[in-house]
Amino acid sequence: MKKRLVVAGGGHAHMMLLARIGDFIERGCEVTVVGPSEHHYYSGMGPGLLGGTYQPEEVRFATRLVTEKLGGKFVEAKVQAIDPDRQLVSLDNGEQISYDLLSCNLGSQVPQQMVDGPLDDIFLVKPIERLLGAQQRILELGISKTVKIGVVGGGPSAVEIGGNIWQLGQTPGMKPVEVTIFAGRKLMPDHPEGVRGRANRSLQQRHITILEGTRVTSVQTGKIMADDGTEYECDLIFIAVGVNPSRVFDDSGIACGPDGGMSVNRYLQSVTHDNIFGGGDCIHFADQPLDKVGVYAVRQNPILVHNLLATITDQPLKPFEPGGSYLLIFNLGNQSGILYKWSILFGGRLAFMIKDYIDRKFMRTFQALEAA
Repeated sequence: MKKRLVVAGGGHAHMMLLARIGDFIERGCEVTVVGPSEHHYYSGMGPGLLGGTYQPEEVRFATRLVTEKLGGKFVEAKVQAIDPDRQLVSLDNGEQISYDLLSCNLGSQVPQQMVDGPLDDIFLVKPIERLLGAQQRILELGISKTVKIGVVGGGPSAVEIGGNIWQLGQTPGMKPVEVTIFAGRKLMPDHPEGVRGRANRSLQQRHITILEGTRVTSVQTGKIMADDGTEYECDLIFIAVGVNPSRVFDDSGIACGPDGGMSVNRYLQSVTHDNIFGGGDCIHFADQPLDKVGVYAVRQNPILVHNLLATITDQPLKPFEPGGSYLLIFNLGNQSGILYKWSILFGGRLAFMIKDYIDRKFMRTFQALEAA
């Protein structure tokens, strides 16, 4: 009987796995890929998509097309629950899929507890597709008025979103946008002072307001409420307050880490269920908790592929080595950025160009599968 491999999510950690579906089929597997959309959008280029630097087709992978071209089955749905005892994945369309081997790359989500009411004109920065709707809304409103936009959050995501909204506001025929970043305690508190200073200067030079020392208590359509009782009127609001792992593992019986991510060992294998593997933001790496950054998902690609194939063929597993420090480049909009690693730190157009080159090269590698 053929073994059933279910690939839950088409994100960064599954790129190589999708490219090698044929290897699993050759070894007698039925491969089913489950994803919420027939495309997967690359989050690293999301702010640039919002700002108009990139078109949608430049920042997405054709997950369905590649899966089916290589002989797998694609199911467009969201994973709602996993039953590891019955080896079933439950989907939001009511379907249940059986598996012998499961790989999870279910990503992360932006907390929205502060949102009071519906999400009308309130945009979470994930999923990335939401940024397309936000872009169209800004362009629509900006024809006739100055659009007031609030960005809630003080980390890199908020900085990139704020800078790229400003860029979008320079579209010919639009009135200027007014952008306020509600940064909480301070802007980019977990980054070196040199990075913080460059981000502050870049944003302030474009008259983007940064509110530090102000905590947002709640958000509703058209309004942001702060802990000092001040209410801020906004036409659109972006929520960029960090991410939490997918809640799919809640109440599943699959062991999770303190952040709710599936707890995995050094082989990227569930610590409680040896036929479940995972990568990206949805896991908690038990040996060494990892930052929620795409570089780790990319580094996990070859290990996930090897260990899934090894499980099928009863071969030894390989451990995942997170590696040392990694390059960080932020897209601040206006074709400017900040790059740093170790003692190297610089900003401006060169930083953006390096990020743009790396991102486009990454996309070309996997988009080539669409035309193969």
